[in-house]
Formats: sequence, C-alpha cells, structure tokens
Amino acid sequence: MAKILDDLSRTFSEYLLIPRLTRKEHLPRNVSLAAPIARFKAGEASRLTLNIPVVSASMQAVSGTDMGVALARQGGMAFVFCSQTIEAQAAMIAKIKAHKAGFVRSDSNVKPTATLRELLDVMKKTGHSTVPVTEDGSSNGRFMGIITDKDFWEFEDDLSSQVKGYMTPKEKVIHGTVGITLKEANHQLYKHKKEALPILEADGRLNSLVFKKDYVDHINNPLELLDPRKRLVAAAGINTHDYKERLPALVEAGVDVVSFDSSDGFSEFQKEASLWARERYADKLIIGGGNVVSAEGFRYLVEEAQLDFVKVGIGGGSICITREQKGIGRGQASALMEVVEERNRYFREKGVYIPICSDGGLANDTQIIIAMAMGADFVMMGRYFAMTNESPTPKVSIKGRIYKPYWGEGSNRARNWERYVDEKGSSRLHFEEGVDGYVPVVGSVNEVLAMTLEKMRATMCNLGSKTLAEFTQNAVLTLVSEQSIEEGGTSNIIKVDSKFDDDT
Repeated sequence: MAKILDDLSRTFSEYLLIPRLTRKEHLPRNVSLAAPIARFKAGEASRLTLNIPVVSASMQAVSGTDMGVALARQGGMAFVFCSQTIEAQAAMIAKIKAHKAGFVRSDSNVKPTATLRELLDVMKKTGHSTVPVTEDGSSNGRFMGIITDKDFWEFEDDLSSQVKGYMTPKEKVIHGTVGITLKEANHQLYKHKKEALPILEADGRLNSLVFKKDYVDHINNPLELLDPRKRLVAAAGINTHDYKERLPALVEAGVDVVSFDSSDGFSEFQKEASLWARERYADKLIIGGGNVVSAEGFRYLVEEAQLDFVKVGIGGGSICITREQKGIGRGQASALMEVVEERNRYFREKGVYIPICSDGGLANDTQIIIAMAMGADFVMMGRYFAMTNESPTPKVSIKGRIYKPYWGEGSNRARNWERYVDEKGSSRLHFEEGVDGYVPVVGSVNEVLAMTLEKMRATMCNLGSKTLAEFTQNAVLTLVSEQSIEEGGTSNIIKVDSKFDDDT
C-alpha cells in the first residue's frame, strides 16, 4: 500500500516568527541581503552571490529583456523564459549583457561617407544619440571621429550631406586606449565633461565606449549584479529537450546562470541534461534545477545531477494547478523545511553547501520573509513580477483599472509543448497545469522591491540578525491557529478606505 506521511502539508501562512534580542547594531542599514546561488565547499565562497535574495520565474508573462535588466540592476536576476525559439532567447540574453557593460561594444556605427539620413536611421533604430564614425562603419573599424544628435539639425540641415562634414574628427576627440581602467575612464569623462569616451586599440581601431550615464546608473544602483567584466549578470531557463542546441547559443550570448524549468525535476531527464552541461562547461556556468518537494528529490539532483542550486515547490504558484490536475505537490512550507533539513545534513556529511530556491507559494511579503527564515537562500516569483511595468506583457484597461495578462507555462496559452512531449513524439497539450488571467499593475520593479526588502531588513533586525545566515540560525517559528490569524488583523474599526453609507 502507499506510504502515508505523518506530518501535515503546511503553508507559509500557518507560521509566525518570534522576536529575538535586537542589539544596537541591528539597524536596517547594517543588514546584508547577499545570498549564494552556486554550490561551494566549507570555508570557500560561492562562485556567484546575489546581492538580494530574489529572482523572477522563467515565464513568458514575467521574464524578458526589461525584467532581466531591471532585476540585475537591483541585485537579483531574471530567468529569461525558454518557451521561445533558441535564437529569440539568446538575443534577449545578449541584450541584457550589452545594456550595462562599463566598456561597451558599440552597436551604432557609420562610415564618414554615410549621409545624415542614414545616420538618423541608425539613431532611431538603436535609440543612441552618440555614434562613432569608423572607416568601414563597423564596431571595430579604424576610428575616424564621433557624431551626436547635437552636431546637426534634422529639419534644417541637408540630410543628403555626408557625416564627415559634421562629425568631430579623431584628433579633436578625447579618447582612451585599451588597458585603461573603468575608474580612469570615468575620471576622463568627468575631467573633460564628456558623455562618452571612445576606447581605441593601439592601431587606432575602435575597441569600446564608456558612458557617463553608466557611471550615474551605478551610483543610483549600488547593488547591481555584475560579472567580472562589469556587465549585468544574465540568467535563463532551459528544458530537457533541446538543451544540446539551446545551451551553446545561450553561452555564446553570455549567459551566467541557467535553470531547468520543470514542474517536477526529480527525473533522469534532468540528470542526463545537467551532466551533459557540466561536462562541457564545468564551473564556468552555474546550473540549477528542480522542482522537488522532498529530501529524496534534493539528494538525487545534488548527487546524481550535480546541480549548483535546487528549486523547491510543486503546485504552489498563483497560476499553477498541478496539484488539482495530477494530485502531485506539497504545502510549500513543509516541502521547504524538509529540503532545508536535508541540505544541512548533506553539508555536514560532505562539506558542500547547496543553495536552495523557494519557488512558489508566496502570496505576500510576509511569506517571502518566512521562506527565508525557514532556510531558503533565495526565492523565485512569478505573479509578483508579472504585475510590474517591466514584465513583457502589454497593459490593458479593465473597468478603469490597469492590468497585465498573466498565464502559466503549463497553460494552453503558453504553447510550451516541450514540457509535454509524449513517448510517441506528440507535442499536443492533453491537459493544462496552469491558468490564464490578469493581474493589476503595481509599479516598477524598483518601487515594488524597495518595500519588500525594507520589510525583510526590519524583520531581520527584530530577530537580531545582520545576514541571511544569521536570520535562519536565529529564527524561531510558531504555528498559528485560525483565531490567531484573525487576531493579527484589524478589528472593530471602519477603515478609512471603506465604503459606507452616510447614515452608518
């Protein structure tokens, strides 16, 4: 007969934290939210550390180029969805890597003989107002000068005129040479009051550009997550079907982290795909996967599949219906606590720490905090980010309020057939594991995250913690009854935003 677990399948909403001693140094400004994302040995550091413990789900309605840029600038990352062509996903990764790079490879270049009309076409296509002029019009051609939209008047000058008559020639352009540091380049921009600094090779060819706006962006986003070349970190979801073609394209585009996207990752398919990737890319690529809800599933993905991090959660997402469709899943709190316990046991046995991502079951900021207290290193969310301006779906007005479409990767709308190919090779979706709907728009990623992270820092101070590791170590959790949940809300008052009759 089937094995029956003794414990109940519990959710985050069933727990509260008990405060611990708050000392004078426990102030929000002293709190670090840094979290590891790649396995590491005791006494060593993770190959990559998130500056905030938050990532967005690999979903069509959540993680595109804009989300990848916005989250990396805040210190997290977005897993660009894989339910699209390989070329389209790789192009998204490339755009994230090129958005902010310190030393930026120029993608807007013209020849000296190009017309102003051709220049305008380049500016409008790329959105750039500063364009290098190279001998052959390439990004690495011999540098001849530079031209900006301030050097000519679109509606007054003859647009058939050549660029060389309006550009600033090389001998008058302040520039740097390969080998200059980013700090030195920014100093040159400040000293000469310039917006862009061309960086040239020894033979006079254009190597890259450094922009003032990138320096300003860095000052305004001190937690931005960067690779060793000062580019934004980029992440992508992958599947176990076309990984042999998809992964090389993503690596070529510059991807830093990948994660297998599966509702149930406890499978030989994920093991085989992960080992293939590990053999080819070793530790140059961070590889995560899942999802699992048990200690057994965690051990398999860590020992057999050799993953860097493991995602926990089945059926707890806001648009996921796996539990009701297939009877598979577990309350997110119960699943997370069991996997965390097994992770800690594995660390004691092997001396290797495996970061855990809590994926799903997070309805509000409080539950994000509870997940971290229970031992998650970081959380993955879909609906939370689908509601922001940076999600890739269009805004729509419904009864005077602004919404965005939101659907699951297991829904018909996603057309994510790769997840459901049967043994006969049919890719027809026989049943759905996700739903299709709308979520209200709540603002930018920056605005939404700011509130969540401030709550997290404040709670950590309440528990006498300045790091997430201390927070998990210090956390004391208590189960709550329905009555105590009701007690924790407001009672016996009329809220100021309530609707009531004049004679109330």
